[in-house]
Amino acid sequence: MAAAAAVVTPSGLEDGVSRSRGEGAGEVVVERGPGAAYHMFVVMEDLVEKLKLLHYEEELLRKNNLKPPSRHYFALPTNPGEQFYMFCTLAAWLINKAGRPFEQPQEYDDPNATISNILSELRSFGRTADFPPSKLKSGYGEHVCYVLDCLAEEALKYIGFTWKRPTYPVEELEEETVPEDDAELTLNKVDEEFVEEETDNEENLIDLNVLKAQTYRLDMNESAKQEDILESTTDAAEWSLEVERVLPQLKVTIRTDNKDWRIHVDQMHQHKSGIESALKETKGFLDKLHNEISRTLEKIGSREKYINNQLEHLVQEYRAAQAQLSEARERYQQGNGGVTERTRLLSEVTEELEKVKQEMEEKGSSMTDGAPLVKIKQSLTKLKQETVQMDIRIGVVEHTLLQSKLKEKSNMTRDMHATIIPESAIGSY
Repeated sequence: MAAAAAVVTPSGLEDGVSRSRGEGAGEVVVERGPGAAYHMFVVMEDLVEKLKLLHYEEELLRKNNLKPPSRHYFALPTNPGEQFYMFCTLAAWLINKAGRPFEQPQEYDDPNATISNILSELRSFGRTADFPPSKLKSGYGEHVCYVLDCLAEEALKYIGFTWKRPTYPVEELEEETVPEDDAELTLNKVDEEFVEEETDNEENLIDLNVLKAQTYRLDMNESAKQEDILESTTDAAEWSLEVERVLPQLKVTIRTDNKDWRIHVDQMHQHKSGIESALKETKGFLDKLHNEISRTLEKIGSREKYINNQLEHLVQEYRAAQAQLSEARERYQQGNGGVTERTRLLSEVTEELEKVKQEMEEKGSSMTDGAPLVKIKQSLTKLKQETVQMDIRIGVVEHTLLQSKLKEKSNMTRDMHATIIPESAIGSY
């Protein structure tokens, strides 16, 4: 796996990262390479493989009804809340798998307390975490992948899992009935093809078939050297008979695989030859078509020139007529503007005339109408009636005043006579 090739330090950095010491302060400055940003993707893929070895799908996901994370789940931000809950659940399960009791965190637990408990368990395994705990709150990133990868390694150590060498299956070639010209190959030709493969492989890619062929040639060379040293006691006639008997079985049959690059190269050569042969045929037709089109264009150009020369005076007349038409349109626009202005003035004068007519009609109707005289006469008669009534009221008031005066005068005389009589009587006595 890729995890065996990349060694991760406690701070989540690769061992291959270059480090340099500062001149003034004497601090260690970590210089990360251009591929360090993508290292967490490799760690995440290794983590998924380790979780599969720990059977997390049956023991964790199905019991808690969780979806299996993708190969880059903790490397890219998708849903921070969901990723943090998945991180805490996986970390608790891995700690339990490593032989340490750890309670499964709930959704409403304090995230700081949960992170501190996970980091304390990680340090108890002898792993260091030289980063702030807040880096784990987001639920994704390099530090989250590092913590889960360390816990997965501790869980694999606890269950006694060890990495073994990969075993490659041996492919057995099926016997096929093919013509002898295509199926019969000698070992020298096979060796030459493998040598050509090695020389053509410019990128130094590892091919298992090439390695098998190389080991097979080395074994053959060693056996040949040993046979050169040993003396053969086999009869040449018997050897030739045995070779003739075994020769049909020594035929090498190579199955055609559509994914083989040799077949693709042969197909490319075939297509190239087909394209070249088709190009030779079509090139003549295309050249002929090009010549015909060029001749037709020349004819069209010559005819156009002839027509232009013949119709030059008509074109000049047409241009002069267009100039006159434009002048006439300009004059029409100017005259139309004057007409609109005069129409506006006419409407204003008409409105004033209507107002004057209305005023004259009102004055004439007021002069010929006798309604005001009738109103005046009615008001005069009303005034006369009111004056008569007022005169009557005044007479009544004068009469009442006269009566009151006479009454008062009689009363005064009576009072005066009443006061004079007793004095005379007293004088007589």
